[in-house]
Amino acid sequence: MRTTKETGIMTEENEKKDQGSSCGCGRGGKWIWIGLAVAVFAVLLLKNPRSCGYAGSAPPEKAVSVTTTAAGPSAESAPTAKAAQKQALPRLVDLGATKCIPCKIMAPILTDLKKTYAGQMDVQFIDVWENPGAGKKYGIKVIPTQIFYDAKGNELFRHEGFFSKEDILAKWKELGIELNQ
Repeated sequence: MRTTKETGIMTEENEKKDQGSSCGCGRGGKWIWIGLAVAVFAVLLLKNPRSCGYAGSAPPEKAVSVTTTAAGPSAESAPTAKAAQKQALPRLVDLGATKCIPCKIMAPILTDLKKTYAGQMDVQFIDVWENPGAGKKYGIKVIPTQIFYDAKGNELFRHEGFFSKEDILAKWKELGIELNQ
């Protein structure tokens, strides 16, 4: 039996066409496959957060300072937040990872700031991949993240992503903290 447009009678042939594709998905089958692909991607992203720059969590007790040697940047143990507060210096904490590309670009900037403004501000680097609890303590979602603290330890500002030396110094000035070279 065939249906004509005039009669509107459904035949077996037209009924099969109306049921959708041969995969049994129905008319919206392609959207099911797209949704499934998105769900699989999301699961993979959540299982391996480091690949997309997510920091996770990290223990703050393991703060490190960045130093540069002929071989490149390295990490050394540094005073914890309590020791920095005793010195009554404003503090810049950079949370990142030694293998993160924007973090690698920031390493010489942090080293320069630490050297140039020694005695005026404390500069700390915390590798959240080596210290997974720090990200949680500091509430970061992206690396690198820079957190600016006043001399009393109060958070003044935070920035996510690469931050140039000029922008860091401008932010300190905007926050009312004058640093002299």
